[in-house]
Order: sequence, then C-alpha cells, then structure tokens
Amino acid sequence: MKVSREKESVVIDLKPACRRMSEVVEGVGDGQLDGPTPCAEYDVSALIGHVAQVARGFAAVARKEEAGDGPLSAPPEEGWREALAKELGALGEAWDDPAAWEGESGGAGVELPNALWGRITLTELVVHGWDLARATGQPFGLPEETVHACYAHVAEFVPNAPLPELWGTPVEVPENAPLLDRLLGITGRDVQRPNAAA
Repeated sequence: MKVSREKESVVIDLKPACRRMSEVVEGVGDGQLDGPTPCAEYDVSALIGHVAQVARGFAAVARKEEAGDGPLSAPPEEGWREALAKELGALGEAWDDPAAWEGESGGAGVELPNALWGRITLTELVVHGWDLARATGQPFGLPEETVHACYAHVAEFVPNAPLPELWGTPVEVPENAPLLDRLLGITGRDVQRPNAAA
C-alpha cells in the first residue's frame, strides 16, 4: 500500500494480486475447465470468463472510461491465457494512478466512490484467485500487505454490501487462523472443505 500525499488519498497496489491471478490462470489445465469451483455459480471456465470481465470493467472504472462490450476471449478460445494476463497487467497499471482512486463511478446499478471500487477490484482478484487455485489444485499466496488491505475492506464492506447476494453466507473461522483464511470466511469460503461452494 502506498499513500499519495499530494492528494491525500490511499492508493493500494493491485499489481501483486493481478500477477498472482495471472499465475493461477496460467496453471489451469485444459482438462480442468469444466470442473467445479468454490464459487457455486461458476465452473472453472465460467469463473475465468468472469475474471476477464472484471479485469476489463474495473480497468475502465480506473481510467474513467466506458467499459467495452462483451467479455475477453476466455476458454476454449485460443490464446485466452495470454489475453487475460495482458488485461490483468493493464488492470494493475490502471489502478496504480492516484487519480483512479478519486471521484465516483457507477457499476452494477450503484454509484460508489472510486476508492471503494478499487478495493472491490482487489477483493475480486484475491477471492476469485483463491477460488481458481483451490479448484485446480494450486497453491495460493499473496504479500502480507495485499492480504491486509483486502481484509480491511472485506471485514467492513461485505457484511453491509449494497448487493449482499454477491457473497456467500459467512463461515466461522478461528481468530488465530491466517488472515487470508479469515478474509475468505467472511466471503463464504470454507478453507477446510475442498471446493466448498460460496
């Protein structure tokens, strides 16, 4: 996390989460695309498509632009891994600009401060990155500062989210559990149960 003193706004570095998501996507095998994920409404292929839409849509929010029509190429189209890695890289760079965190933007039928959209973007990357990793048997780790920034948002926002149906029923997690596990529990993920549906 870094602070822009000129504009007195907190800018969270989304690039580590974008890179980790890219690594997880790269590790998804073609034979795993129709498998289930902890996010019950998506199989692996559909969740990758959702991540592609998130990358494009939230990069547009950061740039104060209109999102393009349609999702990115996603499985089974050729080159989807490379296309998504490029979009995730662009997403991280877009939110690296302090101006991206200022003002307000609309999305999903609600108008929110861009500083909040940035934190929602981080949450999408962290939670769905874990979903894909869990679904495809990959490890998932992030820098401590990334997890802390995401947890600070999730702990306050998810219980009072304007669209509560986006997250599952919270799962109780011991207070001494790793912070990532507690973060995931708030969003309805049961880290003790493989592919537990959100």
